Amino acid sequence: MIRNKIQAFFNPEQFQGWGKTRKYFEGWYFKVVSADESSAFAFIPGIAMDDTGRRQSFIQVLDGKRQTSVNYLFDVSEFDPLPGAFKIAIGENQFSDHLLSLALPDIKGDLRFSGNIPWPKHWYSPGIMGPYSFVPFMECYHGIVSMDHLIHGQLEINGEFVNFNNGRGYSEKDWGHSFPSAYIWMQSNHFSTSGISIKSSVANIPWIGNSFVGFIAGFWLHDRLFRFTTYNRSVLRKCFADEKKVELVIENNNYRIELLVHRDKVASLASPIKGLMDGRIEESMTSKVEVHLFDKKVHQTIFSDTGRNAGLEAAGKIDEIMI
Repeated sequence: MIRNKIQAFFNPEQFQGWGKTRKYFEGWYFKVVSADESSAFAFIPGIAMDDTGRRQSFIQVLDGKRQTSVNYLFDVSEFDPLPGAFKIAIGENQFSDHLLSLALPDIKGDLRFSGNIPWPKHWYSPGIMGPYSFVPFMECYHGIVSMDHLIHGQLEINGEFVNFNNGRGYSEKDWGHSFPSAYIWMQSNHFSTSGISIKSSVANIPWIGNSFVGFIAGFWLHDRLFRFTTYNRSVLRKCFADEKKVELVIENNNYRIELLVHRDKVASLASPIKGLMDGRIEESMTSKVEVHLFDKKVHQTIFSDTGRNAGLEAAGKIDEIMI
């Protein structure tokens, strides 16, 4: 058990909940968009436990185009993570960094992923959480499985076959005991050219009897990752959200990134509160995000474009993170 925990710690995409029996959740987020962008789904497998030890496994399905969601519940005995690797089975359903295999009542088929872009890992910074990965009392931890990848395969959804060949995918995960009291999350990897992906989040982070506004943004531009995080001396200059838009401005010594999301219709998803998935959040998969990256050294904009099929969540007491 200890060996599994240590090995998983330095590989955040793997199951982290070895030995956990109460007040804990862990879930993965697989976003898949067809090549013609007519279909966009998010598949969210996971496990949840409340403070009494009551446990459940689940697979949530979000249809981004129709703004509908379904939560399939499973007995916890059907949740089967593989030690030493990222491979999760829930009943006959399987999930890994390169495979999504579904055998749900209304959705069946296999999707395979190639050309994955993971977040860099080092012993001193195991993933996107950086040094905060080593803090044992965080409310919620976050991991990136792949910023962008190519999809191969098809799914049978409600009796109709949906072709995902040459579509684009994105995958990440969360684990801990609750989502933050206020947070903004956004993501898109559909720009004018392929090989570009943005992921950003801002949250109210509990910290030793107090709290602070933490943020993480990663912008993958063809072959380079631009990082803007609380722990690498970046500064959050603006965080604003209302019913129509969300704005973030973050900068470090060399670059400034500006994000403007135009909000669209949403669907409701279950979210964790003290372990079990008793909360509700709203997510859009059809928003648009304007991305501007400015090089401060040469005083020049090096990227300006609008991402489509953007995922967006703005949840909780947003005033707590407004700047």
